[in-house]
Amino acid sequence: MTKHKLFKLGAAAALTVTGVSAITSLKTARAANFTAIKRVKINYLPGKGLNIWTNYNKGKFMGYRAKDGTIWNVAETAVDKKGNLWYKVGTREWIEARYTVDVGMDTPASTNAKTKKSTAKNGVNNVISLGTVTKKSTKKSKATKAKAAKVKKAKQIVDAAVKKTSKKSTTKKVASTQAPSKAGAIVALAKQQVGKPYAWGANGPDSFDCSSLVQYVFKNAAGMNLPRTTYDQVKVGQTVYQKSQANGQPVSANNLQVGDLLFWGSESSPYHVAIYIGNKQYVNAATPEQGTILQTMTSYFAPTIVKRVL
Repeated sequence: MTKHKLFKLGAAAALTVTGVSAITSLKTARAANFTAIKRVKINYLPGKGLNIWTNYNKGKFMGYRAKDGTIWNVAETAVDKKGNLWYKVGTREWIEARYTVDVGMDTPASTNAKTKKSTAKNGVNNVISLGTVTKKSTKKSKATKAKAAKVKKAKQIVDAAVKKTSKKSTTKKVASTQAPSKAGAIVALAKQQVGKPYAWGANGPDSFDCSSLVQYVFKNAAGMNLPRTTYDQVKVGQTVYQKSQANGQPVSANNLQVGDLLFWGSESSPYHVAIYIGNKQYVNAATPEQGTILQTMTSYFAPTIVKRVL
């Protein structure tokens, strides 16, 4: 069986790879030394893990995940053919950057009480966990010229990574200026579907269910390929609102933008989705009795999650 090495930060900043809570899997991976260019925190779904892939372009799921809320060292960045940013966190382990947030290089790595200590022959303590292995050296590192040189080199790597992704950042700025035109096209096409029948499993253009309406409108109005089901659509884009994080308060229309996706149900398994078109209104394929209709938001039937994909 091939063993995959998950990175830990080298002597440049005296950091280590995340602890037991980082990976949810029945597989064991060993840590490998490297100079980290940055650290990120998994910002996925509470209690869920982010898939780890073999490559950033058409990679395969490796069978284990990075747990939400854990902190990871990044060795390399890359952009796939669709323009999505990825982070390399192992010898050939990659995660999608859109499900992470940057944290400081001095942020402590995630830990978990369920660790098992064993002593190696050389006297170094290994903290052995389900997913990763970290080493705690009993000897304190000294501030030497060599360490300063490595820190400087790490900074150079970060600068190079920023430069490498600057093209993608520029693309995002251009996309933001184009968003209003895309949003307008989405609103127009969504309204054109009002009156069409609802049919579970239908993919349009004559009839829709709630998620196929979203997929059809965004593909044909904005050229965006969104997933087919609500379970997958809720994983896309930026989270604008979560009822569980808002003390139960309904989302304010002031925080919404045209083209936002409105979801109802749990955060991991929503049962309904609609397209926000402004002025507290949304278009959705509602029920077999109602069909595709335009509705106004109310506190009685307010969305529990809002995602921004434009």
